[in-house]
Amino acid sequence: MDMPHQVLEQMLQRKFDKDVRRHYFKGMEFAGPAGDPGWFGPGSAVWHVHSHTEALIFGLQCAAYIERLDPSIYWMGMHHSRLVKRDPKTGIAEPVIDPKGAAVRLGHSIAFFIGTAYGNTETAERVSRTVRSMHHTIKGVRPDGAVYDADDPDWLRWNYATVVWGLATAHEIYHPNPLRGKKLDRYYGEFVRVGHALGGTDLPTTKAETLECLRSYLPRLALTHGAAMATGSNLPMPQSAVDWAIRDTMPKWAKQLIGHTDPNPVERAARRAMVWSIINGLHTAAGTTMEFRQAQARVADGTTCDHTEPTYVLGSDPELSRTEVEHSFA
Repeated sequence: MDMPHQVLEQMLQRKFDKDVRRHYFKGMEFAGPAGDPGWFGPGSAVWHVHSHTEALIFGLQCAAYIERLDPSIYWMGMHHSRLVKRDPKTGIAEPVIDPKGAAVRLGHSIAFFIGTAYGNTETAERVSRTVRSMHHTIKGVRPDGAVYDADDPDWLRWNYATVVWGLATAHEIYHPNPLRGKKLDRYYGEFVRVGHALGGTDLPTTKAETLECLRSYLPRLALTHGAAMATGSNLPMPQSAVDWAIRDTMPKWAKQLIGHTDPNPVERAARRAMVWSIINGLHTAAGTTMEFRQAQARVADGTTCDHTEPTYVLGSDPELSRTEVEHSFA
């Protein structure tokens, strides 16, 4: 590695450490115990997909975009999330993203998907338990009188399908060595363990099943105010360029819902090439994360088993207040 590249990598890794690792990776273990493959282990499709951190982060944004087409998701965020700004006097949420809240949300998401992918077994179990505990506190009523509950099996299925679709599609388009066909279906089949760990049932396990699962929710979806304000012409540059790349990953029916039209094939290919260069340029500059390198070293001499499975039994979590849950993130 030449010196300028080495210096740049160190700068980016220090930034990741300052902004993400020291705040959201507390108590997570990747280096030991030796031989513990965690939920996936070496040679897994999940290790291959999630080790490209920049494509992973982009995929999370793709998942969040399509996820909020469910009005219940939108109101869960308005009522419970720090992602949106709130009136300091009334506490009432405004349909405007709070940059600080968005950074916290992203930090927790990165930690979860890195921790479950190549943390040891105890780490994967712990971060999943924390997320489940947060879900248990998210219950309420939309302004139209519809009840929402983050533990509802239908919601969990929709949430899971949007996440695995976003991550897998971002990988398929922007990873320099993407899995395709049956190899990509292997990722869908492996990742379902994460959905089960969060309480999901009857989850899709292939790309085709995931597409059908997402499409089946169309009758209950809508273009919410928040989604409309975060799309296309409503955004300044460079946000609009990133927004285009996110919308480009969506199924055809979802694009129709938000009024997105694909450009001609040549322009689309050029736009994707530009985004590919940015995502992979950042990945090349930053290098592989320390956590993935530690996981590789953890199993370098072999594993104690192929992988371990999530142990969550539906309904077995203790009841915690939101404050108690938030303390568990520390």
